[in-house]
Amino acid sequence: MARERNVALAALLREADWSQPQAAAAVARVAAESGVRELQAISRSHIAMWIQGTKPSGRAPHILRETLSRRLGRRLTLADLGLEGEPTGTADSGSDWSVDPLTALAELGSNDLDMHRRKLLATVAYSATGLALPSASWWAAAPAAAANRGLAAVRQVTQADIDDIRDLTVYYSARDQQRGGASGRKALASHLLDQAVPLLDGRFRTDQLRRDTYSAVAEMTYLAGWMAFDAGEHRTAQRYLTIAARIAAEADDGPLGGHVLRALAHQAVDLGHPRRALALADASMTRDHYGQASHREKALLAIVHARALAAEGDRNGTLAAISRAERDLARADTTDSPDRVSFFQEASLAHETACALRDMGQPLDAEIHFKRSVATRRRQQYARTHSVTLGYLGAVQVQQGHLDEACATWSQALDAMTGVQSGRARDVIIRIRSDLSPVRQRGGKHVTALDHRAQSMLRAIG
Repeated sequence: MARERNVALAALLREADWSQPQAAAAVARVAAESGVRELQAISRSHIAMWIQGTKPSGRAPHILRETLSRRLGRRLTLADLGLEGEPTGTADSGSDWSVDPLTALAELGSNDLDMHRRKLLATVAYSATGLALPSASWWAAAPAAAANRGLAAVRQVTQADIDDIRDLTVYYSARDQQRGGASGRKALASHLLDQAVPLLDGRFRTDQLRRDTYSAVAEMTYLAGWMAFDAGEHRTAQRYLTIAARIAAEADDGPLGGHVLRALAHQAVDLGHPRRALALADASMTRDHYGQASHREKALLAIVHARALAAEGDRNGTLAAISRAERDLARADTTDSPDRVSFFQEASLAHETACALRDMGQPLDAEIHFKRSVATRRRQQYARTHSVTLGYLGAVQVQQGHLDEACATWSQALDAMTGVQSGRARDVIIRIRSDLSPVRQRGGKHVTALDHRAQSMLRAIG
């Protein structure tokens, strides 16, 4: 078996092209560590290839990285091989379902914590084409593929390690709900890279312990993506969320996988990609995802499914999905749900229902549900979402010609945004100013004062 691996690696090294001197040098160092004479000779030839000006192409860098990681028993990144390319690799390993998600997460986390690379990440556009899902056979094979990953693990993972990751995830989730995704996102990314990712390469006493570890890390990865989404860093969010879905699949955690697919669907709806959103929401509603979830989580999956159906213009499907979500939430209790859905209560269901009705062109019905959301939410604990709900409520009020009522609602929204760092909250302020623009000159002093206040808040947010 070892001989076969060496022959395969040798063939890969022959076929790969490298244009960077640091890449050739890194390949030479790694091959030298392997102790295989044939590989060392081939790696030296790559220096000559570089001198001739050849250029790397395709997925060869990712294949080489994964093969060498397995050969050496430690996880390498493209940066280790001098093949960094664009911020997360020349190919988008964050959204490529065939790339090892553990390595992709290590790369993304490292880039996310580097100030320069993080700025570059922010310039990369959200990709609707990157939302394509793998086949059912991929999902079925993922747990076994993870169990047979085969790295030479050093660290023994314990239940205490898993509990630490879960406790951190609960803490940062509560912070996100209260202060917005931009607050604490970098700190969470640091915990993810330094404490969570190394556990994935650990030794596990039982396969159940491995699955629990993967689930805990997948959920923290999901939260990093959700916070990036709320901060308005949409491509970074998409990458984290896609990796989270892949790790959840390797954990054989159907409900968590559905939860992450639901988040990707939510993002796609908000960014105006209804067809992709519906495909993701449909996937979240399958037997392995929705079918295994708690009632509270089922309600969340169902209402985002409703939003995707509304975005696609399916009125009957939307109303049926809303009814399903209401039934699921009515059956939920306080003991059957994971912490990640503890936030999803009457106020959250009313908010998402209102968004679906708004998107179907029913502003009066949407207003009723937005008001119910405002009335039932624990405002201090969920300040970010409360401010966004108020912003959306004002928008449907002004849509119906109720300017004074909308201005009063928007004033409450700006009050609620104090201390919140959120891209979605910022988008609400931009929408307020846009809706006020046609009436700014004739709306009276209260309209002018509200517009100036919104403008000042935008400047403060930056």
